[in-house]
Amino acid sequence: MVSLYARLAWTWTRAAAAYPASFALMTVLGIVTTTLDVAVILIVFANTTTLAGFSRDEVLFLYGAAGVSFALCDLLVSNIDRVSQHIKAGTFDTFLIRPVSSWLQLTTDRFNPNRVGRVLQAGLVLGYAVAVLDLEEGRLWMIPVMVVTAFVIFAAVWTLVGAAQFLLTDAPELGNAFTYGGQQLTQYPLSIYARDLVKGVTYVLPMAFVNWQPGLYVLGRDDPFGTPEFMRFLGPAAALALALAAGLAWRQGIRHYRSTGS
Repeated sequence: MVSLYARLAWTWTRAAAAYPASFALMTVLGIVTTTLDVAVILIVFANTTTLAGFSRDEVLFLYGAAGVSFALCDLLVSNIDRVSQHIKAGTFDTFLIRPVSSWLQLTTDRFNPNRVGRVLQAGLVLGYAVAVLDLEEGRLWMIPVMVVTAFVIFAAVWTLVGAAQFLLTDAPELGNAFTYGGQQLTQYPLSIYARDLVKGVTYVLPMAFVNWQPGLYVLGRDDPFGTPEFMRFLGPAAALALALAAGLAWRQGIRHYRSTGS
């Protein structure tokens, strides 16, 4: 599956690379755009020393950890939200008759390699934060775990949003509230939000396991909302549960899909 994905993605990458100037410009613009989010954080800390009890570098750590995962998912999976366009255009049938997973085909449909710049930008922020923070070496193992966990969570959310388009073909923007909205939510410590919202993104849609719960462990911080210590380690289980739910939803969407007949 990985090799097939790579071959499909490489096809679109070669097409993009045929225009090197445009490719380079779009990559740089991606870096600049995401850098604006960092600029906002720096502006906030130009006027205060802490944000909900977290220092500037701790917030940058949370931002970078979530940013790497989201940018990777945006690069590799986000094109699945184009399913509504194919359903309305009647072209989704072509994905079903090919001997390849429709999910795999959709995630590589119009694969955009320019988004790799966003991954690099987030990685640099994460690397900087890890370098300047006085973190316990025994806790650093959680960083790659949280990045992979967050990637699975974001991919599952995008898959759920894609599955919903089989019913809500005219509401693709609704899904952005959960995908790009989830990324915006996790850029800052969850302690700046209302307790009820944090409960919702912990026990319903587990966005708190993207970088908040595991991040508290890495930073050696207590949860301001008083969640038990073991919650810091439940990210992989939450990601697996959400991925299974997303897979089931996708299969149900395919099963209930009705062709245009054209």
